[in-house]
Amino acid sequence: MMNRRTLGGALTAVLTAATLAFAPAAQAQENGELVYMTPGLDLAFWRYVSEGVKSVAEENGYGFSALDSTNDPQTQLQNAQDAIARGVSGIILSPTDSSTAPAVLQLAQDAGIPVVIADIGTDSGEFVSVIGSNNYEGANGVGQALAAAMQDAGKAEATVGIIGISQARLNGQARTQGFKDALTEGGITGDAGLQQMQAYTADETFKFTQDMITANPGMGGMFVQTDGPTLGALRAIRAARMEGDVLVAAFDGIPEFVPLLQSGDLVVSGMQQPYLMGVRSAEAMLEHLGGGRPDKEITVPILIVTSDNIDEMLPTITETVFANEIE
Repeated sequence: MMNRRTLGGALTAVLTAATLAFAPAAQAQENGELVYMTPGLDLAFWRYVSEGVKSVAEENGYGFSALDSTNDPQTQLQNAQDAIARGVSGIILSPTDSSTAPAVLQLAQDAGIPVVIADIGTDSGEFVSVIGSNNYEGANGVGQALAAAMQDAGKAEATVGIIGISQARLNGQARTQGFKDALTEGGITGDAGLQQMQAYTADETFKFTQDMITANPGMGGMFVQTDGPTLGALRAIRAARMEGDVLVAAFDGIPEFVPLLQSGDLVVSGMQQPYLMGVRSAEAMLEHLGGGRPDKEITVPILIVTSDNIDEMLPTITETVFANEIE
């Protein structure tokens, strides 16, 4: 097996923002290496998943590396080819979207390397286990909270806009449907449309939000389907001097959400537990490598965190959502 010290040179062309960490040399050589392939480490959610995988790998004497696909299917495929060429023990995969996962799964299957999928899902292919959340249920809880807040604020007739993650992802489809169903059940039927993220940045969502506000002057609510971009939506709402006029719901979580929820600037966020998801993914891989049979599907609960319960939930989300990045 390739010595871990040579990885930096071998992967210069494909590691854009990877984090590399290794177990003690002798132990890592004996047990092998786990690789986490992620859509983009610039998004906090994937960084937290990575930290969860890393913690289990290192505790069990495995080498670890995180390979950043920069939300590009070709980079993802190249990362997979390089990991396979190194003869890694296992791959934990968060694909760029569900339609691009099968190509990676086929490469790994041909090479006899097991894959555990962490979130997003796949349209097809062979894998050991998929660790995820019930995105429909989580987004439905977010929609219920936003609908109730809009009713309380006298905004039942207002429209609601969605800034979504890729709807080619199974989790994106589930988030949109779960949220919309909750709004309908809550008596909120106005639709301000849906924009799909491509760059997954706050600046991109800032522009989407500006466009939505301009096109829908009666908009009273918004759902941003992932964490960091939500900050761009809030910035656009402040720039338009519409704080309190457009109520914002989010998905996932970053430390910046804590004061926003406490102040009420953010009504609710359906927080997956990415650090715990990474832990469960690595545990499933190690169970498989040890000759066991982990469950084919492992569900990590989504926490519905609101302005009313944020202080009560803070000890839990500090660890399982934020990977202890806040005190």
